[in-house]
Amino acid sequence: MTSTPLHRRLAGSAALVAALAASGVSMTVATPALAVPAGGYGDLVEAVSPAVVFIEVTAKAGPADARPQFPEGMPEELRRQFEKMMPQGSEQMPRQGLGSGFIISEDGKIVTNNHVVDGADTVKVTLADGRTLMAKVLGSDPLTDVALIQVTSDEKLPFITFGDSSSMRPGDEVVAVGNPFGLGGTVTAGIVSATSRDINSGPYDDFIQTDAAINRGNSGGPLFNNEGAVIGMNTAIFSPDGGSVGIGFAVPSDLIQTIVADLSDDGSITRGWLGVQIKPMPEEIAQVLGYDRPKGAVIEMVSPDSPAARAGLVKGDIILSFNGAEITEVRDLTRAVAATDPEATAPVTILHKGAEKTLDVTVGTLAKQDA
Repeated sequence: MTSTPLHRRLAGSAALVAALAASGVSMTVATPALAVPAGGYGDLVEAVSPAVVFIEVTAKAGPADARPQFPEGMPEELRRQFEKMMPQGSEQMPRQGLGSGFIISEDGKIVTNNHVVDGADTVKVTLADGRTLMAKVLGSDPLTDVALIQVTSDEKLPFITFGDSSSMRPGDEVVAVGNPFGLGGTVTAGIVSATSRDINSGPYDDFIQTDAAINRGNSGGPLFNNEGAVIGMNTAIFSPDGGSVGIGFAVPSDLIQTIVADLSDDGSITRGWLGVQIKPMPEEIAQVLGYDRPKGAVIEMVSPDSPAARAGLVKGDIILSFNGAEITEVRDLTRAVAATDPEATAPVTILHKGAEKTLDVTVGTLAKQDA
């Protein structure tokens, strides 16, 4: 019998669909989005929790990391006593970290955050049933904070599937499952507070903001819609003290799927490259052009012998669209170029000396060291 994505095992008609599929009977049942049931999210959590995992990471710390940072004014005798307890010379001490993840295939592929497994010597995964398995990092992408790891099991593993993050709206209900502070499977619920948030953590910021409680250890855990499909991965919080204050951020599932597909291939990410430095359109320029608000990306510099230079783009041009994507702000262009396959030809619409024109550009490959 083949495994069935866990979000399809929910009570009611969704469970009926899963049962019929397992028996080889094919049929379609309309399943409207679930509101919060009178009894809460118990059925949903019971269905998806087996595919949420607890991740423990061990890494070696360098000599500088091993030395304590003593407070100013600490008595010299007390300082010497503490130093005697610390390793000397080049001896290293192990670092440990905690996080969450979720299984996306029956053969043991798991999605988590890059910052959870970055620099790891060992990655141990604890399943919901208590089993522990060692994991291998297949690849990771610091720019989107997405990582893909793999465990091997004698049995097919439960897994969950992705939903459509682009369909999520502020006010939609969400459920987060993870392992805050290493406490094991913990469930919190809330709503989508905002979408497409830029928190200045990287060039491809496009976060879902939620008020579902997210704490340390939740990183890498899934954010579900009320149908039990993953629409985000919990990644960051705004907090003055490290605890949840109701402002958390999740990488949207649409982006995760793109990154995971690329990592599955060879463990690395290939992105398009244009070769320009850009800035937002100033308000005064927008007014002169008769726009209600600034839009597009203003070219500040074109790199020599770059795809942009070969296409004829010059300093002062304003990019209005790229490969069919409208450019309303700078990060729109960054994401559109990165998402374009290297060596592909893409139309770019620009405002050049007050007149719109469309050029074709053959996209290059973003060098790994530029990431």
